[in-house]
Parts: sequence; structure tokens; C-alpha cells
Amino acid sequence: MTDVIVVGGGPTGMMLAGELRLHDVDTVVLEKDTEPTEVVRSRGLHARSIEVMDQRGLLDRFLALGRQYPLGGSFAGIRKPRPDRLDTAHAYVLGIPQTATDRLLTEHAVELGTEIRRGCALVGLDQDEEGVTAELADGTRLRARYLVGCDGGRSTVRELLGVGFPGEPARREWLLGEAEVAVPPETMTAAAAELTTPDLRFGPSPDTDGAYGFVVRTEEVAEDRTVPPTFEEFKQRVRAVAGTDFGLRSPRRLSRFGDATRQAERYGVGRVFLAGDAAHIHPPHGGQGLNLGIQDAFNLGWKLAAAVAGWAPEGLLDSYHGERHRVAAAVLDTTRAQVELQSDAPGARAVRRLLSELMDFEDVNRYLIEQTTGIGIRYDFGEGHPLLGRRLRDLTLKRGRLYELTHAGRGLLLDRTGRLSVEGWADRVDHVVDASEELDVPAVLLRPDGHVAWVGDEQESLYGRLPTWFGAAGG
Repeated sequence: MTDVIVVGGGPTGMMLAGELRLHDVDTVVLEKDTEPTEVVRSRGLHARSIEVMDQRGLLDRFLALGRQYPLGGSFAGIRKPRPDRLDTAHAYVLGIPQTATDRLLTEHAVELGTEIRRGCALVGLDQDEEGVTAELADGTRLRARYLVGCDGGRSTVRELLGVGFPGEPARREWLLGEAEVAVPPETMTAAAAELTTPDLRFGPSPDTDGAYGFVVRTEEVAEDRTVPPTFEEFKQRVRAVAGTDFGLRSPRRLSRFGDATRQAERYGVGRVFLAGDAAHIHPPHGGQGLNLGIQDAFNLGWKLAAAVAGWAPEGLLDSYHGERHRVAAAVLDTTRAQVELQSDAPGARAVRRLLSELMDFEDVNRYLIEQTTGIGIRYDFGEGHPLLGRRLRDLTLKRGRLYELTHAGRGLLLDRTGRLSVEGWADRVDHVVDASEELDVPAVLLRPDGHVAWVGDEQESLYGRLPTWFGAAGG
């Protein structure tokens, strides 16, 4: 019996596999496709996902393949200058195609010992008190203690579990593609300023030299959006909206997406969990989809590893649904709002003008940026210090950086006093005595995902909090 089966080898599944292997959890990834996909549905990482990569020592790999773009206020295409003092050391968007993100996360998971089985389609599952049995299309059966469905919006795992997926079907559809153009850059720049509408957006591709990326709305929703558009269909839609196709040539990465919005009613049933698009789908406005899935995996991985190791406190696995379902629900709401705000209806245009004025207020602009980038997330850990439940940004310490101390995926007590102890939990929590001018509290206890679980300076209070997230003393 293996420890965990991960169904789906996309960014969510591979992020989860890497997190599990950090804790020596025996992990098998089942991917139905025989080869990695070339479809690009995401083109960048937001600040919180960049922080996640930094927390695990992966950021340099991503920076080498991506391009940094200054983070600014943007909501439903309304652009504003970035407010001062955003709560992150990574105030930029990292332009990087999903294919590169997939490859880097896969390499990381394999380096840590993940077994990946391609061409393996799940067709059935059964669970009992001891584990989960997965049935594959070739008749093979695999047994594991837990199983996680990271298999996309048409999740087989979710369907086999019988978990509801309420929401709205797609009412609009866009084509996404990259291609070279036959006109000079200055012509494209002028055209982008004049022709950019809710039906068409385009600009230089952030990850492919010489190509432009286009997003163009279709006239109707395709019956099967898994079938990519033809290049002729793509050019025809650009011509219909812009009046020209700019001499499009040498196409690459053509795909389609809609504005369907749905969320799983439950993220876990017994020993089976859902993450990424298997748990939620929404329009791509704001570019939050892949980021949301990566952060699901970051939340679930250490909790599942704790359950496998036997020290997970009661309710720890349940907290995955409690924390991440609420986050995704908020993302669904903001993407719904952005879709409506990009309508040409008079009412939508009026609300858009009002929102543009409101975004001139720094607090409004900051709130929307924090929502989109994920740095404003605060889990409900109860009453207490304002830091409680929030992730802690990377801090400059006297002996380095905070995130350099989090690569192993363990808990961390950052102690300015030198008087505290994690005796009894030292196998799960690192104790670092250091200080930062950017932190004005005596000590903070961080979960493995970097969220603040305790703030204070009293040993008794700390001992009262450690079991909540790290189980009983002594394991």
C-alpha cells in the first residue's frame, strides 16, 4: 500500500506531490495523458504563489524562465498605479507559461522521489476505514491510505465521489492564442491602445520572443471546449473584432476558455480530497486559477503528511476544506464581478466608471490587489493579534531571510526573546532565535504553509497553541 495517490499531473498535482515528498510520504501520481500538455491556460504567477516557490527554495528556477512585471492595480481591466508598501517582498507578476510551471514542479517532485505513471486513467475508486482503492482503465488496482483528485474541472474523482459541483455553465467563450504578426511593433502598440475592448485584448507575449498573445471573444460557446480552435477560426475572430488579423502567422498554443463558474460542495469525503480545478472553476479574469490550485496543494500537503505520519491533531484534515473553500468562494465572486463589469450594457459601464473612481482610493486599490494576488488571505484562527491567520511575508533577519528557513516544510517558531522552547515538538517545529526590524512582536509560530498560528512571548501560551496544529507533544 502506498501512502497517497494523486490523480492528475498538472501544477496542482505536482505541487502537492512535492509537498508530500518533503515529508517522506510515499506518493504516486496518476496522469491519464501519455505526454505533458502543450496547452497554455495560465501565463503567470501572482505574488502569493511566488512566495510559495520562495518558501520551498524553488523561486530561482522560476525566475530563470520567467519575466518580472511590476505589480499594479488591475480589476476588470481597470488599471491603477500600485499603492505604497504592499505586504510582500515580491511586488511583481511573474510572466511564465503554464508549460514551464508544469515542467519545473514535475522536476521538483521527481527529484524528491515522486513516482509518476503516465497513460493511467482512473475509472473507479472505493474507500474504507483503512484506505482507498483506485481502479485504472487497464484493470489495475492500486491501494493507498489517501487519494487526492487534482484532475481538472471535469474531475473523474469528484464524479466518482458524488460530490456536487453547483454553479453556472459557460455563457461566454474566448479564444486564447499566440502568434507572430506581419506588422511592426509600433503599429501593434497603437492598435492595442485603440482596439482593446472586453472582446479583444492583445500584447507582446511575456514568454515567447517575437510573438503576441491574443484573447478574443467568440460568437457562441463551443459544445466541447477541450477541442482547441483552428488557426483559421482564431484569425477570423480577430478580424471580426479588430477589422484586421495583423498578418497573423506561425501560431502556437491555441486554446479556448469560458466563464463557467462552479465550486465543489465538499473538498473532502473520508480519505479522498479535491484540489485545484477539480474543486473550483471560474473565468480566467485576474489570472487566479493556476495560482489558486497551487495554494490549495500548499495548504493540504503538510496536513496530509501529518496524517500519514500519525501526529495530525483532530480536525487538521477538516481544516483544509474550512480554509480553502472560503478562499475559492471569494475568488469566484471577484471573477464573476469582473466578467459582468466588462459587459457593454449601460448598467455595467456605469458601475465600471464608479469602481474606477473608487480605485483611486488607496485602501480600495490595495484591497483588490491583495484579493487578486492572494497576499490578503487570512484564515480564521479565532480572536487575537492582527497577524493571526495571515501568512507572514519574507523578512530580513540578522542571519539571512525568513523564507530560507522554510524550505523543509516544517513549522517554525521565530523567537526574538530567546526564552521560548518547542521541546516535545522539535521533530515537527524548528526553533530559530533571531530578530527582524520588520517584525515588532516578540515571537511568532508559523505553520508549514507560512501562516501565523500564534503570536506572543509566554511559554505557557505557546504550549497551549502547539497541539492545535502540531499534535501532541512527543508525536
